[in-house]
Amino acid sequence: MKKVLVLAEARDGQLRNVSFEALAAANILAEGGEIAAAVFGADGGSFADALAQHGADKVYVVNNSALATYTPDGYSQALQQLIKAVSPDAIVLGHTSIGRDLAPRVAARLGYGLVSDVTAIEAGPVFTRPIYAGKAFQKRKFREGCIFITIRPNNIPVGQAEAGKTAEVVPFDVEIKDLRTIVKEIVRKTSGKVDLSEAKVIVSGGRGVKSADGFKPLYELAEVLGAAVGASRGACDADYCDYSMQIGQTGKVVTPDLYIACGISGAIQHLAGMSNSKVIVAINKDPEAPIFQVADYGIVGDLFEVVPLLTEEFKKVLA
Repeated sequence: MKKVLVLAEARDGQLRNVSFEALAAANILAEGGEIAAAVFGADGGSFADALAQHGADKVYVVNNSALATYTPDGYSQALQQLIKAVSPDAIVLGHTSIGRDLAPRVAARLGYGLVSDVTAIEAGPVFTRPIYAGKAFQKRKFREGCIFITIRPNNIPVGQAEAGKTAEVVPFDVEIKDLRTIVKEIVRKTSGKVDLSEAKVIVSGGRGVKSADGFKPLYELAEVLGAAVGASRGACDADYCDYSMQIGQTGKVVTPDLYIACGISGAIQHLAGMSNSKVIVAINKDPEAPIFQVADYGIVGDLFEVVPLLTEEFKKVLA
């Protein structure tokens, strides 16, 4: 049995789904041992029930005014102090913008090994992660010491919530000093109501949308499906949309259950960000477009004709 520490992430007053996925990963690693979740910020205690119902036995509420918003120095100092106090056998973070920045920083300072962007965990434990922009996968295993991993969102199945389960809430005060960065204001641009990195369904547009107005049919379809809207780098470079929507090697890496690519040719840089989606539907006028080579379903046609038809059909089906 092992003791596993999970860093839970919250956004806009709600736990991110990747926190529950991290708890599911922790349950595999714990082998019946204790699972502790940590939440940074004074309001973390309000998440205790949700974390407990998804596997946490203990919830550490890490308090310090410097942790109100993410800063590399503040979070890394806090996490290092918590790790030294808890002495876990394994540490799990989401492979989010925070996890990608925080995990290697803390692992290096504590002298731990790190396996990042994990998509599957097998007995051993053995960790699978993509390499070469998703063209291949490698399996990694820790020889000794603390297991430290980050997991890619939408890859580790979340376990069934245990209604009525509670967790011990432990306030944990940390000392934060010598901050080199202070956040004064956050101006966030998003692709819509649904978080792109955690969305189960994504409707994405490329240069084929032709203009910013060309995204309107995509937003209408996304509204019906409860989906997020993404874009290729070509669409972002053409100023059709904001770079916060970019999916690809230099943008966000996503693994939704359903990815609908509209007017996207399928450049290798874009495929690196979405090729591991469970089901890919491609809509493109060019039957030779590379996107069709990775698509599970292909529709050769004008997206401005096809997408509205799909929207109407989905409205009927989902009604």
